[in-house]
Amino acid sequence: MSQHRYFIIYKPFGILSQFSGEANTLKELGDFPSDVYPVGRLDKDSEGLLLLTNDKSLNHHLLNPRFAHQRTYLAQVEGIPSSEAIIQLENGVDINVDGKMYHTKKAKALLLEEEPILPPRNPPIRYRKNVPDSWIELSLIEGKNRQVRKMTAAVGYPTLRLVRYSMEKLHIGDFEVGEIREFDRKAIYELLKIT
Repeated sequence: MSQHRYFIIYKPFGILSQFSGEANTLKELGDFPSDVYPVGRLDKDSEGLLLLTNDKSLNHHLLNPRFAHQRTYLAQVEGIPSSEAIIQLENGVDINVDGKMYHTKKAKALLLEEEPILPPRNPPIRYRKNVPDSWIELSLIEGKNRQVRKMTAAVGYPTLRLVRYSMEKLHIGDFEVGEIREFDRKAIYELLKIT
């Protein structure tokens, strides 16, 4: 039986969270063992923390909603959200999931006073000097398809750039875009607070 392996990637903008398909997949970032796969996914137009593993029980633990593990996103949004909008994000908003309305679970939302320190995006977002933008930190315990984008749009502030920064205590604070690091099981389980 092969041993479990754990890779953390800072997924660049424009790369799909998969190995197969035509261009712009994880294969372009590195040479991974054939049995590892991404846990959860990040859309092509989102960046940041992606965990690849062949540990099926970890995969189950992170994707099963009853374990409610926290993931934190940094979202650059169009406009400067009001305190009401931030409270709405925290209390949950209605978004469309697979054609049905869904009310998101309670979250933590924070309007950041300064732009977070992140590697620049390639390509950069389109700059519009007459429309201000700002950054929100949003921590969720669920992960519906395009949830953060749908949530910020629901309160009137469309997302321009989205970075998954952390899952529990595992984060990409000092990673470069496209960087891959391998962790051992003990470290991953501790950082993800899995007992």
